Amino acid sequence: MSSDPGYQAPTVTVSSSIPRRGVGEAVLIVPVVTRDDAAAVAASAPFLDGDAVTEIETALKALGATGGEGQTHRLVVTSLPVASVLTVGLGKDRDEWPADTVRRLAGNAARSLDKVAAVLTTLSALDLEAAIEGLILGSYRFTEFRSDKTAPKDGGLRAITALSQEPKARARDAAQRATDIATAVATARDFVNTPPSHLYPDEFARRAKTLAEAAGLSVEILDDKALAKNGYGGIVGVGKGSSRPPRLVRLTHRGAKIGRKNRAKKVALIGKGITFDTGGISIKPAANMHHMTSDMGGAAAVIATVVLAAKQKLPIDVVATVPMAENMPSATAQRPGDVLTQYGGTTVEVLNTDAEGRLILADAIVRACEDDPDYLIETSTLTGAQIVALGARTPGIMGSDEFRDRVAALSQQVGENGWAMPLPEELKDDLKSTVADLANVSGSRNAGMLVAGTYLREFVADGVAWAHIDIAGPAFNSAGPWGYTGKGGTGVPVRTMFAVLEDISRAG
Repeated sequence: MSSDPGYQAPTVTVSSSIPRRGVGEAVLIVPVVTRDDAAAVAASAPFLDGDAVTEIETALKALGATGGEGQTHRLVVTSLPVASVLTVGLGKDRDEWPADTVRRLAGNAARSLDKVAAVLTTLSALDLEAAIEGLILGSYRFTEFRSDKTAPKDGGLRAITALSQEPKARARDAAQRATDIATAVATARDFVNTPPSHLYPDEFARRAKTLAEAAGLSVEILDDKALAKNGYGGIVGVGKGSSRPPRLVRLTHRGAKIGRKNRAKKVALIGKGITFDTGGISIKPAANMHHMTSDMGGAAAVIATVVLAAKQKLPIDVVATVPMAENMPSATAQRPGDVLTQYGGTTVEVLNTDAEGRLILADAIVRACEDDPDYLIETSTLTGAQIVALGARTPGIMGSDEFRDRVAALSQQVGENGWAMPLPEELKDDLKSTVADLANVSGSRNAGMLVAGTYLREFVADGVAWAHIDIAGPAFNSAGPWGYTGKGGTGVPVRTMFAVLEDISRAG
């Protein structure tokens, strides 16, 4: 087990065969496919001998199993040294399986084995990394605030053995990468699931610092006095209504090798860290306001991603700029009609205090651009309009056209399924103010997600390739669990941002 702070993943080992000893209480997860309308064992040779395959297929036939996608059956297989076998249906047989299909079905398996401490799997023969990620994320639990009355009595999944015939060194590296990625996603989930009574700006900053320093990152934290002194009018303005003052956290990973002829690429990451959002004076309806514990999902993902970049030793510089505030109504809160000055000098008429995320993000974007990044990725639970336009599982991605499309393509490859959206020039006219440089909302309900992106675009420095990822719905699952995603925080878009960082590391 790691001694690092944050989420502690199950231990993961890779083996070229099923151990004959020490697995008597473990469950073996075996994928099956549909062949001639019956279930058949898939991709498990040479891990299972003929007797085991025959025993599994005979039992499945007796159950009438077809191997349809998502079907699971628990079997006792006497020819194997494990406690039982869980078969997972893949659907119709094919030559190659998408990584997210393997990841999702591994997640299904982990959720169905909620009280099992150790598993082995041959899903890893289809895709080693996807199987490990799916098992870790599918087994994720958040139990910090459970008393003995309701806390699970078992410890949950603690050990994973992935069966693979890949060369040992390659398999070991792949398993470590998958474990690191899943741990980062789970860390972001932990942040989102922590209630606002226990995760407020100062505490959020403290936890981010602890994680970052353990990973070797440099850390800078600006408190409310420093923010006011340095002109961060958006962050200060949003935080004025709370007794728990705002913070700005900066985390830096230096991946460039000293002495390189070519300067390493620099990427700025920015995440919205509203630890709770009542809407301020423009207060939200009471129904489902408790979901606003997730309004720091962008910040959670950014912190987890820069820590992941450090653990994976990416050869680029990554600087995270994370504004944190609590948006509350009080006698000191900013009012609709107030004018504030964003960091960098732009004045803004605050027409709606519930459009607060863009105010703290604008400050962070301007500060991040002072570092002269090559790329800038910002992510936030920014608009309810994202959910109206794209639903609860599809992030909307806006920004400079080429980089936006690159981010969207990588998001789809890793299974987070971001979708490229435009920023029409005419929307800027909707943000005109009669008293300031900009208004923070338009006078129309149309294209709310795109209007927010248009507002942020005003603060991105010329020449910086940038992308804005709106995760208002995808960051928090308020419905039933599915695949490797449980209820609550999802960790989206950690895997998208890390895929982009890796792609920049390889291709520039």
